[in-house]
Amino acid sequence: MEATYNLLVSLDWQTIVVQLINLGIQILLFKKFLYKPVMDILAKRQGLVDQPLKEAEEAKAKALDLKEQYETSLSRANDEADRIVKEATSTATKRSEKIVADAQSEAASIKRQAENDIEQQKKRAINDAKDEIGSMAMSIASKVIGREINEKDHENLVDEFIQNVGDTSI
Repeated sequence: MEATYNLLVSLDWQTIVVQLINLGIQILLFKKFLYKPVMDILAKRQGLVDQPLKEAEEAKAKALDLKEQYETSLSRANDEADRIVKEATSTATKRSEKIVADAQSEAASIKRQAENDIEQQKKRAINDAKDEIGSMAMSIASKVIGREINEKDHENLVDEFIQNVGDTSI
């Protein structure tokens, strides 16, 4: 039994060397025929996965640039709109002030003209009244001189004068 025990435990160096050589050859064959093609396939798959991710990142960067450009343009547009509104408000205020000033000036001019016209009309009316009164006085004086006035003639002359004044004022 001792000999069987030795065989079981004994090591055969030739077999170990042959098995190590066999293992080395298998590793080289696996590396050449299995590992390289599998690694190439994995690299291609990684490339297929990385390509959409890379494109997505580029698209995201492009979108961020466009967003920044849009926000800049929007900010400029808002600034321009504010400037236009301020300018329009300023122009409208100036125009309204000018219109009001022109209207006040024109109203003052019309008022002065109306006052002048009223004054002229008043003077004309007074002059007309003076002329009428003068002609009536002349008419009365000529009637008085032409004949003697009694109480009844005096009343008739006053009534006639009042009636003539009433007719001219109408």
